[in-house]
Amino acid sequence: MMNFVEKYIMPAAAKFGNQRHLLAIRDALIGMIAITMVGSFAVLFNNLGGAIKGYDKMMESLFGVKWNTLGLDIWWGTLAFMTVFAVVGISHKLARSYGDEGFEAMLVALASYFVLVPQSLNTVSVTLENGEKATGSTWGLVNWSYTNSTALFTGIIVAIIATEIFIRLTKVKQLVIKLPDGVPPAVSKAFAKLLPGMLTIFSIALVGLLFRLYLSDGVYFNDWLNSVLVKPLTNAADSLPFAIGIAFFIHFFWVLGLHGPNILGGITTPLFTSLGNHNIDLAAKGVSKWSDYNVMAGPFFDAFVFLGGSGATLGLIIAMVLVNRKRNKQMIALGGAPGLFQINEPILFGMPIVLNPMWIIPFIGTPIVLTITSYLSISWGLVHPVTTNIPWVTPPVLGGWLSTGGHWTGAALAAINLVISVVIYLPFVAMQERMDAKKIREAANNQSAAM
Repeated sequence: MMNFVEKYIMPAAAKFGNQRHLLAIRDALIGMIAITMVGSFAVLFNNLGGAIKGYDKMMESLFGVKWNTLGLDIWWGTLAFMTVFAVVGISHKLARSYGDEGFEAMLVALASYFVLVPQSLNTVSVTLENGEKATGSTWGLVNWSYTNSTALFTGIIVAIIATEIFIRLTKVKQLVIKLPDGVPPAVSKAFAKLLPGMLTIFSIALVGLLFRLYLSDGVYFNDWLNSVLVKPLTNAADSLPFAIGIAFFIHFFWVLGLHGPNILGGITTPLFTSLGNHNIDLAAKGVSKWSDYNVMAGPFFDAFVFLGGSGATLGLIIAMVLVNRKRNKQMIALGGAPGLFQINEPILFGMPIVLNPMWIIPFIGTPIVLTITSYLSISWGLVHPVTTNIPWVTPPVLGGWLSTGGHWTGAALAAINLVISVVIYLPFVAMQERMDAKKIREAANNQSAAM
């Protein structure tokens, strides 16, 4: 079985995890962590009044009626332009993977995205001093739904296509403009990619126009893609079967010694980012109806499933403390402190859990159980949905409290899940203890017989 896994499964998984487009998406979105964190915490601070009684009045007394303006400004400058940042980041990462500097590529990709965005034309009515009404048209207004996470998947697709076209055109010698040696290098590089950049933007704009005129009955590419692909995809992602599948494959790859979150990151990161930012936008608007929020959003797994790291191994450490603290002293000391901050490589490779049949069932089964309890608790309205991004190293329980916007229900769910993980791991720890004790007795008997 191990030969089959090493020969077929591990190479395929490694190849999938190293696919350049998925890597570009994952690395770009992870690289935006400073933007997403400050934006989500700004929303958190503005909406703590829903969890802490008297919070709004206290802030108003300290900073005035418009105390939340700073938080709104930060949200507007960060999360409201998530797609713009993603287009730039993905294009840059993808171009770099081909050996290009990436600067011109990301600008071309951003321009290519904006040529596909509708230029709103609205009729404005104004009442004059004499009581008469004057009407006029306003052009050039871009709806923010084309810059926030609503259009994230469109941005990802356009960034990849535009970058691929641009990189390939830069390798066509006939399109490269060569300037004399005396010209500064920066100018020479810019002119060398002038025609590829122009052709890329022109071709995407032309395809977008033809698409509107002849294929979609005037519907822009962004809107069409959102209706036929993005909405069905996000609806499927925000479902219990999808959540269970993600939990299974992440830990299945870990058992084989492969970094499950990294392998699947190119798929899960944009999905959970989009769903999470949608929740943050709803929280920023003050939406109080929990059923309007997504369940599988943002740091759902980090807050409620990965308690101590993949496999909820903090529960394993606690189980070792309960069963035989003295015998497991070294492993508890090695994995305890990192486990409090969701780092569990010492446990994964120290026990070991990787490639160890003894631990396959609890390591894969525990997160699946926690995923089910967490998903159902939020979808049934027992726990507040995720409305804040948190660092993945946030300690368990605290992560549940922060990710739900400071609601005690989030902390309670994380604490209950931690207890469940301990209960699941306990019998396996006890079984391992008996097996170790048996080996020690057999070794002692063999030594006595030899003497």
